[in-house]
Amino acid sequence: MYQNTEMMKKLDEFLTEVQKPASYIGGEVGAVVKDKDKVDVRFAFCFPDTYEIGMSHLGMKILYGLKNSVPNYWCERVFMPLPDMEEQMRRRGIPLYALESLDPIKDFDFIGFTVQYEMCYTTIPEMLDLAGLPVLSAEREGLAPIVMAGGPCVCNAEPLVDFIDLFAIGEGEEMNLELMRLMERCKTEGCSKKEFLRRAAQIEGIYVPSLYDVSYNEDGTVKEILPKEGAPAKVKKRIVPDFDKAYSPDSFVVPFTGIVHDRAVVEVLRGCIRGCRFCQAGYIYRPFRERKKSTILKSTRALCESTGYDEVSLSSLSTSDFKDIEGLLGDLTEYTTKEGINLSLPSLRVDRFSDEVLKKISDVRRSGLTFAPEAGTQRLRDVINKNVTEQNVLDSVKIAFEGGYTNIKLYFMLGLPTETLEDIEGIYNLAKKVIDQYYDNPNRKKGKPPSVSISLSTFIPKPFTPFEFEPQADEEAIRERQKHLMSFITDKKITVSRSKYPLSLMEAVLARGDRRVGRAIYLAWKKGCKLEGWDEHFDFEKWREAFEECGLDMSFYANRKRGYDEIAPWSHINMLVSHEFMVRENQRAHEGLCTPNCREKCSDCGVIQNVGGECCRAMR
Repeated sequence: MYQNTEMMKKLDEFLTEVQKPASYIGGEVGAVVKDKDKVDVRFAFCFPDTYEIGMSHLGMKILYGLKNSVPNYWCERVFMPLPDMEEQMRRRGIPLYALESLDPIKDFDFIGFTVQYEMCYTTIPEMLDLAGLPVLSAEREGLAPIVMAGGPCVCNAEPLVDFIDLFAIGEGEEMNLELMRLMERCKTEGCSKKEFLRRAAQIEGIYVPSLYDVSYNEDGTVKEILPKEGAPAKVKKRIVPDFDKAYSPDSFVVPFTGIVHDRAVVEVLRGCIRGCRFCQAGYIYRPFRERKKSTILKSTRALCESTGYDEVSLSSLSTSDFKDIEGLLGDLTEYTTKEGINLSLPSLRVDRFSDEVLKKISDVRRSGLTFAPEAGTQRLRDVINKNVTEQNVLDSVKIAFEGGYTNIKLYFMLGLPTETLEDIEGIYNLAKKVIDQYYDNPNRKKGKPPSVSISLSTFIPKPFTPFEFEPQADEEAIRERQKHLMSFITDKKITVSRSKYPLSLMEAVLARGDRRVGRAIYLAWKKGCKLEGWDEHFDFEKWREAFEECGLDMSFYANRKRGYDEIAPWSHINMLVSHEFMVRENQRAHEGLCTPNCREKCSDCGVIQNVGGECCRAMR
């Protein structure tokens, strides 16, 4: 087994001087260390955020275990150091390294980023620079390292194409191994980087941006996206068709130090049946697929026994949409209760919350329950296709209050399409009814008042949603809505938290940006932007300066309504849901019409035509 002893000595000289030194040494239980001489392809799996954030991510755990299951492939973890550690590394000439071997990642075959959030974009060039590599793809010569990226944000990869050689669009289990096998062959054959990328583009789900030419109209919109050298006209998202048989890890790396979600996590389903018109994840993760109860129970047992965790979380976009959720919870709690393991369900829908579900999770720490009505009136909930009524909310909080909960958190968005001030007043009215619901409970806890926390975020129109055509409300409009809501709130049992508009604006700009935005990302990075998922590191002024210096207008990307026939920067990516469906759903939104969920009726979203057969076999 191999580990870089020279690097260990360098780290020993100063690690006690930095915050959270355990984040930088590797060696955790479950970490995979291999004999370097027996490895043919090395993959540096980079999370462009800190250790405690990245180590909580399930997708990274899945692909880490999958790649390392192949004897001659070695996947290692890499995270962005905190500023104090980065300063020490740069001062001492220590390049960014992988935790398992402590080897510099510039010597690996692949450097792969998982891109979960738009505000991590500047951290990608920062990590490449810290690794000692040119940050621009065009300046990196030789076959390796190939810098790639995957994750939900790369459904519109265009703002990142200056930095990344190829993108993995969709589910990575099969794609990643195919790329590693291709690298193994190309190394043997002595291929160039250009030849590797040309071959990689023939793998379904792989997008090589250098094989596409983009031109623009005089008004700044995209004119044409043309493939070349045999690249497909549209890159089709990759999916794992038999999800029940898809790779699921039976062990995790167990950290030495605290992380955000320090527990076992089991994925129970992929996709979503709901079709909320604002929710990107609900569309880009289609089709909906469930695992069998027996498979979920087996994974739960294996993870808890191998890691020693006393908490397990069921992961999905909407766990309560599992067809037999009560049966699943019954099977799981029989095991978890016996073993003293806490069962967590972080993604419950208001209309699927019941006494039975509450009983099954009665051991969850009673810090509070969260529900997401998203809008304050039924009219606006119909516009966004939330398919949740006010009575659903009140019934759910009644069950929660009767079950001993006193703290309720409600999520809402401001700036939704067609929103009026009456919809804003509805937020307060709903919160007040939740409070009243508590006092209508004759068995309520005496002497303990209820509390309702209202969380307000700004609506961000995302690609591959029916609202991708909509403008984001400007700052003045959002401030007006916030002020209007606060004018009603005098009850101390109701509190409000608000997102910061400049951050929401940047998310919208980066989510909807084209290739020209990459220059602004580069300049913002040069000005010092990095780790901007953290409030203390976000600097909007630097972003504003970068866009001005590039001659780009943020409002062009964020605050402009887009025509149905406009060529979007992401038009050459096929996420399986058709453009025609998005247009149809947008039109239904403006008519205030709901679309049934997939269990009730197929809405002809395009997935069946793309994958063949039924897209939701487990639902029948």
